This record gives sequence, C-alpha cells and structure tokens, in this order.
Amino acid sequence: MTEPILWYFADPMCSWCWGFSPAIETLREEFRDRMKIALILGGLRSETEPLNEARRAEILHHWHDVNAMTGQTFQFEGALPAGFVYDTEPACRAVVTAAALQAEATFPMFKAIQSAFYTAGQDVTQPAVLAGLAEAQDIATERFLHAFDTAAMKEKTLAHFRMARQLGVRGFPSLVLQNAEGYRLLNNGYRPVADLRPEIEAFLD
Repeated sequence: MTEPILWYFADPMCSWCWGFSPAIETLREEFRDRMKIALILGGLRSETEPLNEARRAEILHHWHDVNAMTGQTFQFEGALPAGFVYDTEPACRAVVTAAALQAEATFPMFKAIQSAFYTAGQDVTQPAVLAGLAEAQDIATERFLHAFDTAAMKEKTLAHFRMARQLGVRGFPSLVLQNAEGYRLLNNGYRPVADLRPEIEAFLD
C-alpha cells in the first residue's frame, strides 16, 4: 500500500461527531489530493428500550456542551420525544447502504442524517425517513429500501463496528492515520481542526 489513508470513525447520531462536522469537511477539502479519506461507521448505541427522562436529560446536556464548544446548531425543542429508542444501527446502515449504491454519496448521506436528526428533529431510526434522505442523494427510494433491508448490508454494517473495535477506537469522532508502516491514532474524541492539521502535515511529510 502506497497511498496513506485517514480513517474517520464516527456515528451519524453522535453529537460530538455533529460538532466535528465542519472540521472533517475542512480536512477532506484540504487533504483530498494527498491521501484517501474513508468513513467507518461506529455503532454508538444499540438501545432497545425508549429513553427514560434521566437518560434524555443526560443526552441533551451533552448536546448543549457540543453547541457551546463548536457552535453547531441543534433543535432542542421537542428533541428525543417520549418513546424514542436511541438505536444508531439503522442510521449507520443507511450510510453503508448509500455508499454501496453510490460511493460518492457516502459523506453527503452521513451529513444529511446528522442534520436531519440534530437540526430538524427527524427520527432517523426509521427506514422511511432514511429513504427520503437517500432520495435527496439521487438514490431511488425503492432501490435504497431493498438494499437497506438485506442481510448483506446488515453484515457490512457490523463489519464497520468490528473494525472500530479492532483498532481500539473507543470514542467518536476518532481519526486514525494509516501508511505502509501501520496505524496511528490521531484523536479519540473531539479536537479542533487547527490542532489536527499540523499533525497530519507531519505524518504526510
């Protein structure tokens, strides 16, 4: 392998990843000609029961922290309504599906899900909502839903989760640099782009 890779480990329903969204866009723009930049879906939560009030308050507290630190927009009013089950697998699988159907849709689909969840209050655990976001990426609804529901896409999504664990990624967003010599963890959790840029430059040089 000659081309260096920047692996971006993230989850579309991770609030710090939403906070990091402008940073990853900047890095993709600045370094796209010098290394491959690839997205690995993290599998942040796999809850099966609706959020109770204490968990909802705890999560919204994190959202306020992200908003304060990064300036990213959140819709707090009506967020995480009664009965909401915080399972991020469908949203992750939607990105994996979009990527399989149309590679260039990978990052746009990821960002569309983030925006729908955090700024529009949409329930991105629902296939119909995800299909609508895929449609905006020029992926036909029927085609998306058919692929989304296959065992192959479910397994592919689990493979993303396994890769994150195998590389020791314990938090999101995380960046891992890879070259012929191996892997190097750049960050595990949010860091401003100004801190990351010189380390990436040094790695590439």
